[in-house]
Amino acid sequence: MTLDGRVARGDRTRTAVLDAAVALATEAGLDGLSLGQLADQLGVSKSGLFAHWRSKEALQLATIDRALEQWQERIAAPALRAPRGVRRLWALHTARIDFYAARVLPGGCFFATTEFEYNARPGPVRDRLAELFDRWTAFLEQLVAEAVAAGELPADTDVRQLAYEIEALGLTAAMRSRLLDPEPAYRHARQGVLDRLRALCPDPTLLPEGL
Repeated sequence: MTLDGRVARGDRTRTAVLDAAVALATEAGLDGLSLGQLADQLGVSKSGLFAHWRSKEALQLATIDRALEQWQERIAAPALRAPRGVRRLWALHTARIDFYAARVLPGGCFFATTEFEYNARPGPVRDRLAELFDRWTAFLEQLVAEAVAAGELPADTDVRQLAYEIEALGLTAAMRSRLLDPEPAYRHARQGVLDRLRALCPDPTLLPEGL
C-alpha cells in the first residue's frame, strides 16, 4: 500500500471514530467518551486510536470540531444557498429543526447536550464550546443584519434580540423533543420563527403562509 493509501485509510478511520464519538456524546456527554468504548464499537484497536488522540481531552476537542463540521454541512451550508434576507434566516432555522427531526444523532443536539454539560466546568473543552456558541450567535446576528440591510426587516429591528429569539426556539425544540412528544416541539419552533419573521417583514409573501 502506498503512503497516500495509508493516509487515506487513516483519515477514514479518524472520521468514522469522530462520527461515532459525536453520536455517543449526544447520549453520554463528552465526559462519557473513551477510546476503549469507541474502539469496541467500531471494531478497531484501542492502541491504533492513540495514534490520533493521546488524551481524552484531545478526543473531546476533536469531537467538538467534527460536530461543527456536521453542523456546517447539514445546517449552515444548505441555508446559505437561500436568497440573502429573511428567506435565508428561515432556511437556517428550518434546516436546524429538520436535522433534529431526522434523528441523525441518537441523543438529539450535540451542542445543546455538551454546552449544558460543560457550562460550569472550566477548561479547554468549555472554552472551545463557548467559542463556537459565540460564533454561532454572531452568525445568526449577521443574517438578521443582512435582512435589515436588504429591506426585508425594518431598519429599527433589534438584531441581537431577534437572533436571541430564533436561537431560543431552536434550543427549546432540541430539549423538549428529547423529553416530550417531539412533533409538537418541532412544529412550535418552526411556527414561532415563521410568525415572528412574517410579522416583521414588509413583504411577508417572501415567506410561507403557514406550515
